[in-house]
Amino acid sequence: MPLLEPLAGTVPAEWVKLDDRFAGIRGDSHLERLWTGGRWLEGPVYSAAGRYVLWSDIPSDRILRWDETSYQVSVFREPAGNTNGHTLDEQGRLVSCEHGNRRVTRTEHDGSVRVLADSHNGGRLNSPNDVVVSPDGAVWFTDPAYGIDSDYEGHKGSIEVGGCHVYRVGPDGALTVVADDFNRPNGLAFSNDGSLLYVTDTEEATIRVFTVEGDKLQGGELFAECGNGAFDGIRIDSEGRVWGAAADGVHVYHPDGTLLGKLLVPETVSNLCFGGPKRNRLFLTATTSLYSLFTTVNGGRQPYDPTAQSQAV
Repeated sequence: MPLLEPLAGTVPAEWVKLDDRFAGIRGDSHLERLWTGGRWLEGPVYSAAGRYVLWSDIPSDRILRWDETSYQVSVFREPAGNTNGHTLDEQGRLVSCEHGNRRVTRTEHDGSVRVLADSHNGGRLNSPNDVVVSPDGAVWFTDPAYGIDSDYEGHKGSIEVGGCHVYRVGPDGALTVVADDFNRPNGLAFSNDGSLLYVTDTEEATIRVFTVEGDKLQGGELFAECGNGAFDGIRIDSEGRVWGAAADGVHVYHPDGTLLGKLLVPETVSNLCFGGPKRNRLFLTATTSLYSLFTTVNGGRQPYDPTAQSQAV
């Protein structure tokens, strides 16, 4: 694939403390703009084995790849089914949400693509948005309707599954609805021990938190309300703090729900992930650009643990 224009300069990074417990959270005073020129960027995922980041440019229907060792950017896949969110499973395979194809897929080690979920009770999924893998190897994803609202992020269509839900694909391949009371569920992330699942509802501008009991969810209480725009993607750091993408940057919450502080970014942030050899490099997809900066914080539980036993879906 042809290389794209890489590093595009730096911009100031502003850390805003709103609670004394934010005092130890800091990092670079600038953001590296690793690449710019997208329409609406989403779904960054870091591969420790390959030392690269993959992310989606949804309207442009492609997945891009940034190499950590060379800073080169290339096209990983095009067309890409208007992919949105990505994660790695317990074997390091890429799991992707495809708006345009209305499905969740897994890219095998040989490059072939396997469909994990594309329908429920006879109806096609809406437009899977974000995805995580739990410690038992199950794939959990959100399914709002952004990809079928228009042709911009997918293909205009109708809801066939009765609403916008959160789903689980078990290690046996069975697809079940685990939460059906959302307006537009979007980002999701597990606590480090896998006992809690945080889910954003973009239309409601909220994060809710559930207790995970095997293959089911309990609770769903309000965890946080966004004070600027709406929440999109979320990630957890090693101390269990919740980092949420928002209109003005990234909002950082204590596990008790207190807003500790913010990282202000010049573009609306859609999603984020921790990466680098020490998992202390924050990568952000923000409207047209991919940014990064080093922080004093480390990312939480990795979706890919090379020592874990495989439970293939």
